[in-house]
Amino acid sequence: MDEGRKLRRGDTAERLAQLRAELKRRGLDGFLVPRTDEYQGEYVPASAQRLAWLTGFTGSAGLAVVLSDAAAIFVDGRYTLQAATEVDGALFQHRHISDEPASEWIATSLKVGATLGYDSRLHTLGEVDRYRAAAEKAGGKLAALDDNPIDSVWTDRPAPPLEPVVPQEMRFAGESAADKRKRIAASLATGVEAAVLTAPDSIAWLLNIRGGDVPHTPLPLSFAVLHRDASVDLFIDRRKLTPGLDAHLGPSVRIADPASFGAFLENLAASGKRVQADPGSAAAWVFDRLGDAVQRAPDPCALPKACKNTVELDGTRAAHRRDGAALTRFLAWLARNAGAGTLREIAVSDRLEEFRRTGDFFRDLSFPTISGAGSNGAIVHYHAMPDTERTLENGSLYLVDSGAQYLDGTTDVTRTVAIGTPTPEMKDRFTRVLKGHIALALCRFPSGTTGSQLDAMARAPLWQVGLDYDHGTGHGVGSYLGVHEGPQRISKQPNAQRLMPGMIVSNEPGYYKTGAYGIRIENLVVVEKLGVGEGGRDLLGFETITLAPIDRNAIDKSLLETHEVEWLDAYHARVAAELLPLVDTEIATWLKDATRPL
Repeated sequence: MDEGRKLRRGDTAERLAQLRAELKRRGLDGFLVPRTDEYQGEYVPASAQRLAWLTGFTGSAGLAVVLSDAAAIFVDGRYTLQAATEVDGALFQHRHISDEPASEWIATSLKVGATLGYDSRLHTLGEVDRYRAAAEKAGGKLAALDDNPIDSVWTDRPAPPLEPVVPQEMRFAGESAADKRKRIAASLATGVEAAVLTAPDSIAWLLNIRGGDVPHTPLPLSFAVLHRDASVDLFIDRRKLTPGLDAHLGPSVRIADPASFGAFLENLAASGKRVQADPGSAAAWVFDRLGDAVQRAPDPCALPKACKNTVELDGTRAAHRRDGAALTRFLAWLARNAGAGTLREIAVSDRLEEFRRTGDFFRDLSFPTISGAGSNGAIVHYHAMPDTERTLENGSLYLVDSGAQYLDGTTDVTRTVAIGTPTPEMKDRFTRVLKGHIALALCRFPSGTTGSQLDAMARAPLWQVGLDYDHGTGHGVGSYLGVHEGPQRISKQPNAQRLMPGMIVSNEPGYYKTGAYGIRIENLVVVEKLGVGEGGRDLLGFETITLAPIDRNAIDKSLLETHEVEWLDAYHARVAAELLPLVDTEIATWLKDATRPL
């Protein structure tokens, strides 16, 4: 183990001891440490990275439970290998959050009479209910805290972000904020006078504003309350607001200090008004303050935000063309240079970012690039570091999952590239992943179908030989917002949200052989109406909007059916037609070869 890793783990032991001492001082026997902040988002600012500070785990989802005599960290299948390298197993037991959930561990590890504390700003109602039941099963109890114990011992905690908030122009948004406010206010549940909005992406979409408070997603961290009359109380640090933003928001949007949000909710409840809040995304803290005045209902912005309008769809198509040209330049560069055996993961991902940064409307990456060579590609959400990066070696596979934030759209694309000659096994697995990708791309389904009903189509070619992958097949994507967006998804996990026209979702089956290689092929697709089926129900399908070559050298053509070859050839013909005008002569020569018929 390198000296940097030893230092980090030494810090972890000291921090864990400090937290336990603070818990003892408060009369607590344990504490829950989630990855989330009070906004329940995937990306959190440095000031809210409590789980990383305590454990060293840097993934985007996870939970630690710290007791006086034991501790455990819980992550999903995307992060099991990452957690093994980042989190000291001598300090934290490692658990799969689905197979060995935290509630079960608490039920068997918490001592009789013990008190397990939690910060109610950082957990949803469902989580609190599960952990309370677990604590009571163990003979203990769960207690909400007024402040977070970690904040008391995190002496060099960064200040909260104060990034500028700017308007999202109509040429990109396609609908005015005033019209959105009226439309969403009219959709509030019967008898409800206001809706509490705690998801910053919903607020950004509703008010046509963007910010920079979290990495890679243009969010202004804030809370809001939308009233039945379409007015909004926006709880945001006024120092973030750029000149002219007040005029953009208009007089119907009132600015308030975030510190006053709790009292505002309590006053709403005291006024006798019925207020809706989303139990799936709002923290338990919100419901505690609203009490009996609250009505549980989905975030009213989530579904309208997911169903993109014509301007947003045209913008994201344009963004994907520019992004595809940048990725094509990168793949051509990689093809020229990877054979030397000197390229390493970080330098390669940096080069891809350079190609993207030259594009019109580029603002940021949409997430940290996953640049995994060889065995690192098997770590689903791998992040290359100087002490973990590998060289792209001949006879190996290189997986690159990347994307960008453009003013007119958000991109996310994964390509797996054979470096030199792949083994027959690699080609078999790559082709099975490709078959699953094509099956989903070609899928036709009636209105009312959910993503969980389609998930098996992408897995079937792997299932036929006893293989699978431990992540979802598709996630929603925003319009210059979150690269991961609900409520739609394609996954084994049950999901009641039907797929609807205008939704953007990823198509990304994969296969991962621990210690050897990883494979993933990801395009973004738009749900579109194709016609009307029997019985008058709309017939839906997917329009693929990602444009980039799929590595022909990794394909075993003998495993493909005729219709699959036809899909790939047609896709590559479209990639060439749309991207050739955007690249120079040298790149065009490579692109024509990379997209020639199979």
